[in-house]
Amino acid sequence: FLSVTEDLVRRRAEHNDCEIFSLEEISLHQQEIEKLEHLDKWCRDLKILYLQNNLIPKIENVGKLKKLEYLNVALNNIERIENLEGCEELKKLDLTANFIGELSSIETLKYNIHLNELFLVGNPCTEFEGYRQYVVATLHQLKCLDSREIERSERIQALQNYPEVKQKIREQEQAYLLKRAREKEEALRRMQERKDKIENQMKSKLEFDSPDSLQNKESHQAEGDREQEMCRTAENDEEDRRFWEAPTPYTPESRLETHRYLEEKRRAKDNIRESKKRDKPLRTLVTAEGKVLNVNVPKLPFSLKDDEVNNQIILDLAVYRHLDTSLLDVDVQPTYIRVLVKGKPFQLVLPEEVKPDSSSAKRSQTTGHLVVSMPKAKEIILAKHKVSTSVKHSDCNTPQKNARRGVQIEKLEVDPSKYSFPDVTKIIQEKDRIGQGPIRLQPEKITETKKSCVEFENDEDV
Repeated sequence: FLSVTEDLVRRRAEHNDCEIFSLEEISLHQQEIEKLEHLDKWCRDLKILYLQNNLIPKIENVGKLKKLEYLNVALNNIERIENLEGCEELKKLDLTANFIGELSSIETLKYNIHLNELFLVGNPCTEFEGYRQYVVATLHQLKCLDSREIERSERIQALQNYPEVKQKIREQEQAYLLKRAREKEEALRRMQERKDKIENQMKSKLEFDSPDSLQNKESHQAEGDREQEMCRTAENDEEDRRFWEAPTPYTPESRLETHRYLEEKRRAKDNIRESKKRDKPLRTLVTAEGKVLNVNVPKLPFSLKDDEVNNQIILDLAVYRHLDTSLLDVDVQPTYIRVLVKGKPFQLVLPEEVKPDSSSAKRSQTTGHLVVSMPKAKEIILAKHKVSTSVKHSDCNTPQKNARRGVQIEKLEVDPSKYSFPDVTKIIQEKDRIGQGPIRLQPEKITETKKSCVEFENDEDV
């Protein structure tokens, strides 16, 4: 059975920053809860508690909620009122559309002196003769019953006839309890029949899957799995029709049985879906011979560009613009590239071998496309081509470079008439005179430059 879990309470406490110890209001409606527990320990400050439209059979584990003012347990499987004496501040109690037939159990609400409103609409006890008079006379603190205000004259009249009304209620209550006992026996019988039927189906399935019946199984498979699937679907439809058309009384057991049936159907569908996923063969990306295939499972547009200037191959894959990058997995190999888009493979064989380690992948900020740049492994040929062109260019411009260099040397000459230090320009110009010390290095540099100017390009800007 499903009970109140801490995770459920925290998720429902988003308005309180998921803190449950200081929670004052919580809504746990339509959660298929079958047992009410833990709330009196986790949420001591609760003032409003919504538990409508669940499968709760009993009011319990709320007695320590001293500050609780409003409790809504409508549309559940509750059969009697109990365990609310500790809710000292309880002002409003909603028990609409439950299965309360033991009307005398409302006497436990006498201790809730602040209880002003009570809702019992849709319960079997409301059909008892003298129901309203009995409740009004029993609970003196009530001001409103089933959305109708209790007048002073109505209470006086109910108190005058209280002994007679109480006796009638007791008799009707006993008759209802006998009826409920028969309904419980009938529900147990139906449950046992259903259980035996499921066991028989499991046995027949095991016999069909046994080694002795492998040949029969193979023959059935040869006839076609599609025909078996159609037969199975027809059987399920027939079972659904019988279940929903079978006349059953509206009881806690029938409500719980319906819930169980729907849960089994949902699980069966989930199992079939999971089995289909497991049985589905994986798409072949590389053949047994080692041949890499071109695959585009996500069906995305793409373009493959050969960038000769930068000596690289560029793949532009048009992935979805708002797709999270964490859902993309890029794997670059020397001869192919593989991209997983939400688990779906895109694989492309490259026209030339690339360097996986030097490759890079980026997302476009405007289109969201995935752009993968893959440098080519063979880049030496392009490098030689560039060197040869530069050498030819330098040979053609050698006279101009030498002339430009000669002009610069003339500008560096010093005019001896303007300065008092000795004239050193003649030392540079006269090749025969080579002095001692650092001066002898200067003519050697000039001669070396003149000799090697043919072999390399001398860029004056550099």
